[in-house]
Amino acid sequence: MAKITLDNLAHSYLSHPKSEDDFALKELNHDWVDGEAYALLGASGCGKSTLLNIISGLLEPSQGRILFDDQDVTHAPTAERNIAQVFQFPVVYDTMTVRDNLAFPLRNRGEDASYVASRVNEIAKMIGMEAELDRKARGLTADAKQKISLGRGMVREDVNALLFDEPLTVIDPHMKWELRTQLKSLHHEFGHTMIYVTHDQTEALTFADKVVVMYDGRVVQIGTPQELFERPAHTFVGYFIGSPGMNLFDAQIDGQTALINGVKMPLGAGFAPAGGRTQVGVRPEFIRLSDAENGLPAKILRVEDVGRHKIVRLDVGGTQASAIAGEGDEIPSGTSRVTFDLKGVNVYADDWRVSPQGEAA
Repeated sequence: MAKITLDNLAHSYLSHPKSEDDFALKELNHDWVDGEAYALLGASGCGKSTLLNIISGLLEPSQGRILFDDQDVTHAPTAERNIAQVFQFPVVYDTMTVRDNLAFPLRNRGEDASYVASRVNEIAKMIGMEAELDRKARGLTADAKQKISLGRGMVREDVNALLFDEPLTVIDPHMKWELRTQLKSLHHEFGHTMIYVTHDQTEALTFADKVVVMYDGRVVQIGTPQELFERPAHTFVGYFIGSPGMNLFDAQIDGQTALINGVKMPLGAGFAPAGGRTQVGVRPEFIRLSDAENGLPAKILRVEDVGRHKIVRLDVGGTQASAIAGEGDEIPSGTSRVTFDLKGVNVYADDWRVSPQGEAA
């Protein structure tokens, strides 16, 4: 297990990058705590796998350093970093049995045979492959092979970090839930530092202690699922986390009110003047349909009943928005007004969250 430090880290796939736009991974300075589980979350191409491969040693950064427990490993090969990595698609030895695939990392390090047998049986039970231990990997399905890859990554107890690069892509949905649960259980039992790359917010939020949200090659927020939901630090976080994502309304901010489409809306807190494009962000859970005269005029476009609740799609002065209503709530037809639950209001200037006056940092 190790604390992982990213010191002035950046990477470009170009030989001579000339501007920040030439970097696939823009400058990062972060300490990742020893023994915590992190998820790298973001859309395809945002730099998640690039960062993971730098941590593992498969890629050397264009600038900066990476440290394990304050030891510089920037130029150290993968084998010297004492990490285990599981890739998106299965990497197994087809001619070996499942048992031998799982045992390989331990035998390669000269572990005692009785310990190897015990650990292999433990991992096989964890991934649900006890009955296939003596089968050759060649004849197994893609999801079974990926379970072997996961098991081989988890079989060692002494690693500095376990790295997972979208490892559940080929796993069927029910098994995904089981394996995520097992990975979380493994983390609680052994306290490995774990880093899990995914574009699936459900995977990230259910697996990780802290979610690292990436956008356009940079980390825009590191936080708990609750922090990401309640106080998105960037409009992308608000959009990407939640279903539907956060609503954004162009606004002029004046102290404790916002002028949206010519209507003054309370913000519930005071905000200093901010330059650039200013917006009010409100998640659908905090949008209220109302007949109040001081609400924002809105046209109801359609209602989607998803069983547990209803998603009301709205046109608010030309801005597409969503509200969530209870399953038993009566939805007015045609035109209505919307108000905000003030505990769910955030203000943004040029996409970055503005802290209300008096809020603790």
